[in-house]
Amino acid sequence: MHDDLIARAKSWLAEDPDPETRDELAGLIDAGAVEELSARFSGTLQFGTAGLRGEVGAGPMRMNRSVVIRAAAGLAAYLKKNGHSGGLVVIGYDARHKSADFARDTAAVMTGAGLRAAVLPRPLPTPVLAFAIRHLGAVAGVEVTASHNPPRDNGYKVYLGDGSQIVPPADAEIAAEIDAIASLHDVPRPESGWQTLDESVLDAYLARTDAVLDPASPRTARTVYTAMHGVGRDVLLAAFARAGFPEPVLVAEQADPDPDFPTVAFPNPEEPGAMDLAFARARATDPDLVIANDPDADRCAVAVKDGGDWRMLRGDEVGALLAAHLVRRGAQGTFAESIVSSSLLGRIAGKAGLPYEETLTGFKWIARVDGLRYGYEEALGYCVDPEGVRDKDGITAALLVTELASVLKEEGRTLLDLLDDLAVEHGLHATDQLSVRVEDLSLIADAMRRLREQPPTGLAGLPVVRAEDLTRGTEKLPPTDGLRYTLDGARVIVRPSGTEPKLKCYLEVVVPVSAHADLPAARARATELLTAVKRDLSAAAGI
Repeated sequence: MHDDLIARAKSWLAEDPDPETRDELAGLIDAGAVEELSARFSGTLQFGTAGLRGEVGAGPMRMNRSVVIRAAAGLAAYLKKNGHSGGLVVIGYDARHKSADFARDTAAVMTGAGLRAAVLPRPLPTPVLAFAIRHLGAVAGVEVTASHNPPRDNGYKVYLGDGSQIVPPADAEIAAEIDAIASLHDVPRPESGWQTLDESVLDAYLARTDAVLDPASPRTARTVYTAMHGVGRDVLLAAFARAGFPEPVLVAEQADPDPDFPTVAFPNPEEPGAMDLAFARARATDPDLVIANDPDADRCAVAVKDGGDWRMLRGDEVGALLAAHLVRRGAQGTFAESIVSSSLLGRIAGKAGLPYEETLTGFKWIARVDGLRYGYEEALGYCVDPEGVRDKDGITAALLVTELASVLKEEGRTLLDLLDDLAVEHGLHATDQLSVRVEDLSLIADAMRRLREQPPTGLAGLPVVRAEDLTRGTEKLPPTDGLRYTLDGARVIVRPSGTEPKLKCYLEVVVPVSAHADLPAARARATELLTAVKRDLSAAAGI
């Protein structure tokens, strides 16, 4: 076994085009680091609907140039089999370690396979790539990013020509083409022949951002902005300047792209502590709202002053606010969200007489809804201009929420006042998450099995009215690994994360509210219910 492992590592080493990972792997082989080599050679990083994501390093279970070249070659073969020979593939990348290398390797592989490749001019937000695919008439797009994962990770996200991320069966078909590549030596990689795009693609994206705003709206809300060490700053500032909003006050420590993300444990606005510097800046400058992007700027976080201090709004709160704003502006078309997001969107759409759809988790599903006008997901993802970007877009979402804050400011009101109005109109929809990060993935499988074998009959004293195993699919949803419990006044969904070693449980309770005066009591009741649901669910799942 040991000899076989060393042999596999040596044969990988012989093909590795990257001096850094070659040195790393040679060092592990020389040191006889069996445990570390076993971890890196225990299989291959699996290509799925999120593309690839993993730790940067040598070996088939890590993100590196060898793995990326294979992925690009598999994608190229898939595109050619599907009648896209000679088609254009547009490639974007963020500012993480190795992102530019992975983008260049992808361009070389596409060129060598007889496709045309165009690379964005520099590290730019993921939504710019999603926009560029349709703007340039590409047959596919690749974004090199690990979004808000830890600094050591990188990833590879694939879009098809409709400008939305891949869904089954395309992922399995591309994965099969990747597996069919015997040796990297069989993959032609010319030194040149692809195009590096100029600023015109970014200019076209910025011109579209104007379309999300009402030309007559006020532009008075003042913001503090953090790019979370990612690539959002320049594009967001340009979009805000075009729109005529006051220039955002930057969180200077997090404004420049930095692949080491030195000020945060996890570069995700939802993680504890990630927004501390932004809140400190807000306390010093007293803006109307705080806006954060994640490192590839496809997500948007919003914080508001609540009482004496600042708090992050939940993704579901922002999702409802943007929906209410669009309804007030007379938006037409389908409102959509994933099943793990708040049911409040359905109530807002229903009252406005607009079509409403629920999809599986992920923008790859939301973006495919027919007639989509607005889509969101609780994990801070909002699609407010589906004609321009068929994916979540943290730049246009930031513009729209700042417009809403400006409209309310002119009325002497805030985002929190509008949330109160929505609670009185539709019931207080309170959401929370129980998220368990594990070292050992079998713990997630065990919890799912336990819940399938012994589904809870009640949680927090509320009876479970319906228990659904989503692996069987439903009338409206394709099969997925998840469980949904509908309770009397609450809803719970349990699923393994698609991108991280986490079991995620999404909780929602709905408390009726008859008047504004009843809101404090309703909030207290909602908090009590959510706490009890978490406790009972943990016990039922054995986590």
